Amino acid sequence: MGLRGQVRTRDGWAVRHAVVTMTNMSGTQVLRESADENGAVRTDAELAPGPYTVVVTAVGYAPVASTALVTASGRAEVGTVVLARQGGVELPPPGTWSLDPAHTAVSAVAQHLGISSVRGRFTEFGGRIEISGGAAGGYEAEASRVDAVISAASIDTGNALRDKHLKSPDFLDVERFPEITYSSTGLTPAGPDRWTVHGLLSLHGVVREVDLDLSYLGTGPDPWGGVRAAFRATAELHREDFAMNYNQVVQAGISMIGTTLRVELDVQAVQGESLPGA
Repeated sequence: MGLRGQVRTRDGWAVRHAVVTMTNMSGTQVLRESADENGAVRTDAELAPGPYTVVVTAVGYAPVASTALVTASGRAEVGTVVLARQGGVELPPPGTWSLDPAHTAVSAVAQHLGISSVRGRFTEFGGRIEISGGAAGGYEAEASRVDAVISAASIDTGNALRDKHLKSPDFLDVERFPEITYSSTGLTPAGPDRWTVHGLLSLHGVVREVDLDLSYLGTGPDPWGGVRAAFRATAELHREDFAMNYNQVVQAGISMIGTTLRVELDVQAVQGESLPGA
């Protein structure tokens, strides 16, 4: 007996905070239940046979109402209830997406002298995102992947002397290691529009596992007849993990440059194998 069902987004993620209410034909509420961590709703409430109205709500989603029929056994099955995000934000269509360098920023922030921050950016890079689609037209997030390559010599902090030092063997050593690469190895959901991307970062001749905290910002048409998707990702790196141990110390024991780097990626990707005009 009771109610059984699943609450999902259109792209297949569980809506853990969904609330399901059930009213009889006279408008009296007979059941109110929250979905569990898997988006499942299971109750053992005693329900009289007959038709009921089921309403599913969740913060950030448009509510959905449907009719459920309780059988003589006292059980009702509502199947999978699909909630649409308010504002129409859905995952981009499956397929290949190419990074647009003109509308993408790859930045790193390091502490300077213990009191301020220095921000740098890489100006030459490329990459692609493969969003995997399931056989039934859904998503297979775990099979999706991202690959990117960055020219180490394209570092730009707005100071020519500092950039020259960063390109030297003390830091990036761009003559020996001209490319920085990242290849994802997996993807796990961290929320309706957030994921943790697991991958391997090759930097300064060292390969380490690095996770990206990824947020999806939306998809829309562009003026050139294409479709674009926007993402933001962040990560923290430690220089010593990549054999960059230069650490000049000034007075009072303060390091010239901090050992922790915060990486910030603001990405626009265009649907397809190449960019418009390429």
